[in-house]
Amino acid sequence: MSVGFLIDMDGVIYRGGELIAGADRFINALLREHIPFIFLTNNSQRARRDVATKLQRLGIDVNERHIFTCAMATARFLADRKPRGTAYVIGEGGLLQALHQNGYSIVDHDPDFVVVGEGRTVTLDALEQAVSLILGGAKLIATNLDPNCPTRNGTRPGCGATVAYLETVTGIQAFSVGKPSPIMMRAARKELGLLTSETVMVGDTMQTDILGGVQMGYRTVLTLTGTTRREDLDHYAYVPDTIVESVAEMEDPLAFLRTRLPKGKVEDDTVRLPAMA
Repeated sequence: MSVGFLIDMDGVIYRGGELIAGADRFINALLREHIPFIFLTNNSQRARRDVATKLQRLGIDVNERHIFTCAMATARFLADRKPRGTAYVIGEGGLLQALHQNGYSIVDHDPDFVVVGEGRTVTLDALEQAVSLILGGAKLIATNLDPNCPTRNGTRPGCGATVAYLETVTGIQAFSVGKPSPIMMRAARKELGLLTSETVMVGDTMQTDILGGVQMGYRTVLTLTGTTRREDLDHYAYVPDTIVESVAEMEDPLAFLRTRLPKGKVEDDTVRLPAMA
């Protein structure tokens, strides 16, 4: 059976700085069984190496190739749309690094795009500059539309809140690349070389992880260790394929797939299309 996992992190593998019980056993099983997987994050602040280091310090033995961030997805999308372009950025190191690695220059005047990510140092001056640039013709790009970010000290505004400010002032809607956008969800699958029917999305958030997986036709697993409670599902027109209390229930991934996901959804896809030139 060919299968691979796209895995959210915060609320699935850890909460804040604490490893969720059993998460290390799940990841170790994937590594032991040579099952492909990649972690997806809508946080653009950190570079993939920094994210990998955080996981390593929590006891998760992964490296950079296991990390895929919304900053990476955004930078690749922009480089494909306009190679060697320019961007005015509201965001931090992970986003800046991803743009540079994809041939983009960061500028203060006449950018092709205004790119917005997470930031703990967003200023009114930066927002006013972004408004002026957007009204002057720069395209507004969001790494994600998450309205807030959980922290050890509570909740702080997320990228979506900053984007909403710019949209309200300018009257121009941002284009978002992060989860649940099919751009990021598809790019992550291709990173693993999987077919749609071979891909399983594991996450704790209905509006991003599960919605993105459902829209792409992936199998979806909702874990209740994060932001979503079982009773919350009554509010959604879509549902995950299965629900777990935590990824500790997935300690034997292949057995889990056979018994908990809809029969035939993963196993029956045997037709492979030729790669596009």
